[in-house]
Amino acid sequence: MDVAAAAAVLLGAESDAQARAPLTDEWPDLDLATAYQIQDEMLRRRLARGERLTGLKLGLTSAAKQRTMGIDRPLVAWLTDAMALPPGEPIGPRLIHPRAEPEIVFVLGTRLEGPGVTAPLALEAVASVFCGVEVIDSRFSDFRFTLPDVVADNASAARYVVGPVGLDPANLDLTLEACLLEVDGAVVDSATGAAVLGHPAHALAFAANALAERGLALEPGWTVLTGGMTDAVPIPPGTTLTAEFTHLGTVLLHAEANPQA
Repeated sequence: MDVAAAAAVLLGAESDAQARAPLTDEWPDLDLATAYQIQDEMLRRRLARGERLTGLKLGLTSAAKQRTMGIDRPLVAWLTDAMALPPGEPIGPRLIHPRAEPEIVFVLGTRLEGPGVTAPLALEAVASVFCGVEVIDSRFSDFRFTLPDVVADNASAARYVVGPVGLDPANLDLTLEACLLEVDGAVVDSATGAAVLGHPAHALAFAANALAERGLALEPGWTVLTGGMTDAVPIPPGTTLTAEFTHLGTVLLHAEANPQA
């Protein structure tokens, strides 16, 4: 298997909504640098078929998740307009085993380019901060993967929805911005922005510096999902998930029930 073949396999698994074995079962020496090449090749193919690049997402931004994966830094992946859900629209049926997690979301006002970006410098590039929910959907069976697998798989990106309230981050303490996560009316988790690398701006700074290593930058107008504040929760058909934030509003996400046979 090579980069082109891996990209084709993963995009095929996504479009068919069929899970497959991790790439590393066939490609045991797949490394992170090559995994990011696969991710970029997948983006190139998405853009070639008419999708538009809308931003970036971060993954593994919590210390607990990093320990689980045996790493000491987050990962980044691409967002396109095909992944964006208008508020109130259900997530759709073409997913494998979707899970959802609440996030603090930045929309950039100016270009942000590393290296050397700090959290305060990153915040200066932000036009508005929103709440959001990301739906992840690994293309690997049972969410079984190594770090290179999940990087190649675009960090399991599937869908995302951004809340209706956009605020100036200078007027908020995002460390203390809290979220209450409910599934079908029952509280299942809660967290604050401190769960994201201590402050979501650290995630944004990391993204700028990580892209700089690949000769890239964050562009004006991009949406940046800074990473899950809680663990991702399954959202089987018929589920309604609510993420209620202290100041940033509320996001409602609905997974349609399976049609009757």
